[in-house]
Amino acid sequence: MKQAKSNVKRQGVNSKRLPAVSGAPGEVRVISGKWRGRKLAVLNAEGLRPTTDRVKETLFNWLMHDINGAVVLDCFAGSGSLAIEALSRYAAGATLVERDSALARHLKQNLQKLSCDSATVVNQDCLSLLSAPATQQYSLVFIDPPFRKGLAIPCCQALQQQGWLTDNALIYLETEKELALTEIPAGWRLLKENIAGQLAYRLYQRG
Repeated sequence: MKQAKSNVKRQGVNSKRLPAVSGAPGEVRVISGKWRGRKLAVLNAEGLRPTTDRVKETLFNWLMHDINGAVVLDCFAGSGSLAIEALSRYAAGATLVERDSALARHLKQNLQKLSCDSATVVNQDCLSLLSAPATQQYSLVFIDPPFRKGLAIPCCQALQQQGWLTDNALIYLETEKELALTEIPAGWRLLKENIAGQLAYRLYQRG
């Protein structure tokens, strides 16, 4: 992968929440690949904040030369939007980790609708899962936790310390923009960075 300079931009995009009515569905759209244009229902749940299309499009432009054949881990899967987009663009497989049992069941249903047999949904707390020694290594990891819950940095540290990452793995991190990143694992190189409204999103490479 070619080294890229940090590219910080401010865009007029705010994180979007699903409808306020409990249980009311929203939708996420697959932007490109074999499922391009497909819309998938998403349950409303506390803290669920699907990545906007504009942010997602930027992210997958960053990843365009690295997504084909990637082994993906979606750490706080929620809507599954990021992992499903990666699978649509020919990632080799994906593990989607979601603590909420209703969301996990819905993720399985959406994957079935896509006839996707290369993804696994794990109904477990992500930090609990990652605190154990790795059972598999991943070349692409998405970390998009609920904001302001203190989850992002411990997740990054557990991935590094417990051996979940391949050499040169790519790690996407989406957080509240004010979060201090002083405890990002040593050796993670920042490739790209953008600010969109109240969120910051960054792409790192383990090296």
